[in-house]
Amino acid sequence: MSIDTHCHIQFKAYDENRDAVLMRAREAGVRMIAVSSERASSEAAVRIAAAHDDVWAAVGLHPNHLFPYPVDADEEAISSVEQFDPAIYRALAKQKKVVAIGECGLDYYRIPEHLDHAEVRVAQEKTFRAQLALADELGLPMIIHCRDAHAEMFRILKENSDAGKLVRRGVIHCFTGTVAEARSYLPLNFFISFTGIITFPPRKGQTETLADVVAAVPLDRILIETDAPYLAPLPHRGKQNEPAFVKFVAEKIAEIKNVSVTEVAEQTTKNAEQLFHLPTS
Repeated sequence: MSIDTHCHIQFKAYDENRDAVLMRAREAGVRMIAVSSERASSEAAVRIAAAHDDVWAAVGLHPNHLFPYPVDADEEAISSVEQFDPAIYRALAKQKKVVAIGECGLDYYRIPEHLDHAEVRVAQEKTFRAQLALADELGLPMIIHCRDAHAEMFRILKENSDAGKLVRRGVIHCFTGTVAEARSYLPLNFFISFTGIITFPPRKGQTETLADVVAAVPLDRILIETDAPYLAPLPHRGKQNEPAFVKFVAEKIAEIKNVSVTEVAEQTTKNAEQLFHLPTS
């Protein structure tokens, strides 16, 4: 048994094969959290979680939906631009089987050149703080997107931790930062989540790899995910990803840490159950 703690099974990418993808996940013993990027996908996540015993939902607003960005045809989004409305997301987060706020956070990597970067960063931080406040109010953990912004993210999370807020903490999803950045989150009691990216060969000339990060993070602080339909692991790289493929992430972690796949699956499942208050397997 495993838990894909971050997939987008509600996205339009699966409109033609969703039932088959869900069936393959069940056959592989994989439970799922359908994570959202804006209002439409949050509403869809709530619906799909209500319809399936092995799916839960997270609702939230991704930083790339605050300004006009290229529209992702795989998403559920009605519009690429949205301003965070706490009332809307509060109502969604109170629905049955919603276990987290997210994904939300900071993304300084994909800011289009035509936008004022300083303005975008201010808006991203304001929106993230608003969702952090909502998670704190409702007693939910956060699923955090962070790209090229770990110093700023750590500052915000430590400030809230020091103030006794966000007791349920959360997870830094699809981690691609450095060993030092990963370690910085551990004293704050956040989990680190890895995707199929860890199965990719390291970039030429890399002195520190994601394998080094995996090795540095204790197994009891690791979650596994697919980020499906994106980031399919080897041997499916370049194809549509799906929750059943989370096994390849577990296998790579086991290889790096020189432990059994069973140990990785059992511990990461326990971690996910603990963080998201899921039924024990």
